[in-house]
Amino acid sequence: MDQGKNIKVGIVRDDRYMLHRPGLVHPERPDRLKAIYKMLDKDFASTVTNIQPELATLEQIELVHTPTYVRKVLRTADRDFTNLAPDTPVCSKSYIAALLAVGGCIKGLQAMLSGRCDVCFALVRPPGHHAQRDRGEGFCIFNNLGVTARFSNERYGFSRILIVDWDIHHGNGIQNLFYGEKDVFYVSTHYRGWYPHTGDWGETGTGEGLGYTVNLPLPKNIQDNDLLYLYSQVLGLVMKNYRPELILVAAGFDGHCDDPMGRTHLTEMAYKGLTELMLDLQEAGGNLPVLLALEGGYHLPSLVSSVRTVINVLSGKRSNHRATFPPTELGAELLEKAYQIHRGYHVWTD
Repeated sequence: MDQGKNIKVGIVRDDRYMLHRPGLVHPERPDRLKAIYKMLDKDFASTVTNIQPELATLEQIELVHTPTYVRKVLRTADRDFTNLAPDTPVCSKSYIAALLAVGGCIKGLQAMLSGRCDVCFALVRPPGHHAQRDRGEGFCIFNNLGVTARFSNERYGFSRILIVDWDIHHGNGIQNLFYGEKDVFYVSTHYRGWYPHTGDWGETGTGEGLGYTVNLPLPKNIQDNDLLYLYSQVLGLVMKNYRPELILVAAGFDGHCDDPMGRTHLTEMAYKGLTELMLDLQEAGGNLPVLLALEGGYHLPSLVSSVRTVINVLSGKRSNHRATFPPTELGAELLEKAYQIHRGYHVWTD
């Protein structure tokens, strides 16, 4: 194996993310990050660069969210406990964690652009990919990567941004924010039988954004190798034909076979391969910035194990050998369906 070079890995973390307390029995609980941070201190204390987040400004949040909704979130500080949506309860300090979640993703992006790190994993909460322009839902308050994408466009001039969403739930919030735009290319794999029941094959964008949304609904019997082959083929073509300048990853781990919110057949090996693929794409794009942001994952042992696997890959030496993912029957079937739907748009298909 080639020796390669060390990858500088940035990790966004902050104990203030624990201030968001949606309730003792809520799946998106502070223990998720407590367990991950404990693992980080044990396994990666000397191998990653810790990045301290800052609160996102209201100007940044309002790049994608309406002022009325932002005021609604800020007013939750006046109540010990309330609900932004039936599935999204918040406490009086949740708004702090939500502003830090967005701010952490932005700070991670800036750390890469300054050369402080090559890749960054923002281990934040609450998650963000379901949050809509004018409301929170699906455990999400603000759309962490949505704001980051818009910020990177307006502040740094990125005009081709790829968002990869491997959470088992469809990121309807991200999709809706950029559905009519071509500056953001959104690719999502998800099980459509779960919340929010969106993200069908035919949801491909509208207007200037037609063809820039790729939804890949997965069957429950999806295996690691099926998923990796599908991703490697689709993203290989996206890199070739769209040529992104920035990759953002909605890194959810609720597709793990042990996770009660997913229950597919995926294991840590899927997340290992996906991370290897992200590094290959980064190199193919001329070492473009890659930011991962934590989304779902609610079974603590598998969440911690999956995050550890991802960071192990990120912090390893980069070799000249690209990861290879052999074709599978199911993977080829899903790829062909996506290709047939999108071939007429001439956006990413050859």
